[in-house]
Amino acid sequence: MNKHLDQFCSYLQLMKGRSELTVKNYLNDLEQFSDFLKSEDENLDLISADTDLVRMWLAEMVGNGYSATSVNRKLSSLKIFYRYLIKEGCIGVDPTYAVGRLKAPKKLPAVVREKELDLLLDGLDGDDFFALRDKLIIALLYEAGLRRSELRNLKDSDIDFGMSQIRVLGKRNKRRIVPFGRELYELMSLYKSQRDEMFPNASGLFLLSNNGCIMSESFIYRLINRYLSLVSGIGKKSPHVLRHSFATALLNNGADLESVKELLGHSDLATTQIYTHSTFEELRNIYKQAHPRA
Repeated sequence: MNKHLDQFCSYLQLMKGRSELTVKNYLNDLEQFSDFLKSEDENLDLISADTDLVRMWLAEMVGNGYSATSVNRKLSSLKIFYRYLIKEGCIGVDPTYAVGRLKAPKKLPAVVREKELDLLLDGLDGDDFFALRDKLIIALLYEAGLRRSELRNLKDSDIDFGMSQIRVLGKRNKRRIVPFGRELYELMSLYKSQRDEMFPNASGLFLLSNNGCIMSESFIYRLINRYLSLVSGIGKKSPHVLRHSFATALLNNGADLESVKELLGHSDLATTQIYTHSTFEELRNIYKQAHPRA
């Protein structure tokens, strides 16, 4: 191994605490760039590379079918390596400094159609406690837009039945208020009544696992995956898909973007704007199916 690469790997592991797998990925990217340099000129190496050569390598990868995400990851490896060399005084100029990342296409969030979720929720039998709880989990994710972690950590004290609202503690301890309607009110009230009978000494958590403890994230994932499989053919069937479906349903039914941003607990409006692309795709599909000349 090149002595600079060897020292860089030690720096990542000992000083930065990077995992063995992460270091290996960095090393693979740097060795790939080194091979490219040798293919251009056998006298070239990582120390003598310049900005033009970095751009040529990126262009070659794009030409070979690499995705923007893959190219950007490899560029990040180079940038971290050359910043290290600058810090160590091995080079005077960073060849990646003026090289920008490729613009990756935005991936539209997967959503479940409103009619499919209506079919699921209306068809679920909530006669026993566990069936009622499962239905409520789906309803809270879809009708309140909660994240999985927010759902499992929800406390009795977070729910204000008098005001019909939920106080949610989100990412980076950011709090938000989410209102709920009559159906969700009745479902939560019935669940709480049955839960208090079954688990009278509960810890204060609103939703409980089968043994009366906090639910694991994997339990919630498996539950949602199983139920969504009954009504939807989308590839991804995770709890977060129901949060996407919550936002999309609001926008499809006339909610403004700023209000959806607040309900989701997003810090930046740009994060919420991806759902406008999703609703536009829905409109495009409706147009293609309905218009005779589409």
